[in-house]
Amino acid sequence: MRSSCLTGVFAVLLLVTGSAGQAQTPQPGQTSGQSASRRNPTPEEIIKQFSEKETEFYEAWMQYTYRQTAVIRVLSVDGKPSKERLTLVSDIVFNDNGTREVERVQEVGNLKSVGFTKEDEEVINNIQPFALTAKELPLYELKYEGKERVDELECYVFSVKPRSIKKDKMYFEGKIWVDDLDLQIVRTIGKPVPQKKENQFPEFETIRQMVDDKYWFPVWTHADSTLKFPGQDVRIEETITYENYKKFISKATIRYEEKKD
Repeated sequence: MRSSCLTGVFAVLLLVTGSAGQAQTPQPGQTSGQSASRRNPTPEEIIKQFSEKETEFYEAWMQYTYRQTAVIRVLSVDGKPSKERLTLVSDIVFNDNGTREVERVQEVGNLKSVGFTKEDEEVINNIQPFALTAKELPLYELKYEGKERVDELECYVFSVKPRSIKKDKMYFEGKIWVDDLDLQIVRTIGKPVPQKKENQFPEFETIRQMVDDKYWFPVWTHADSTLKFPGQDVRIEETITYENYKKFISKATIRYEEKKD
């Protein structure tokens, strides 16, 4: 998000907040009361397998329709309460030719203390969720942090940061939680980088759930951060929900013209 008192392109508000617990389990690959034949996979094996699953997930996710609702609220400006609110409801749909697009269904309210631009739309509609596919994996450095429980799931935890930062490209920095059975990412906490004085990014948390008994798709993203702009501090809350996932099925048919004598 960018303060409305500044000029230029406004930054992203999207990827959302949460608190991560500390690792409490042995490194993967170590045996802890287990035989060598049943040892845990190594971090390298986990990364390879979940990046393959992430590639499969992302390709599948791009074949689904769903409704996306983003609620952005300014809670305070320099400590003074605010009631600014913007609600964006969009349907992700497919055209007759099979192309995917975002169709705005409803837009209610506005924001005065910060701006909302095309860059924010791009992040909400195309960058979320963060997917660490085989293509993106070489751009990041991963470090194994241990195992933690997320609801009913036992998860491997990795910290993630970009290996290098190229101009005009946005990266993810934070943590990911990988289900130890399906080896799919079920939770992410982090923020876009690089950070600049005029471009402040909140930390985000995204939770995924299983759809069609196979894919872990995002269902909820949330942020609650105070963005410290030159001249003012703005506390922002954002909640994004993803609902009604349905796999796109083409209705196209092939017709044959009868040959005339």
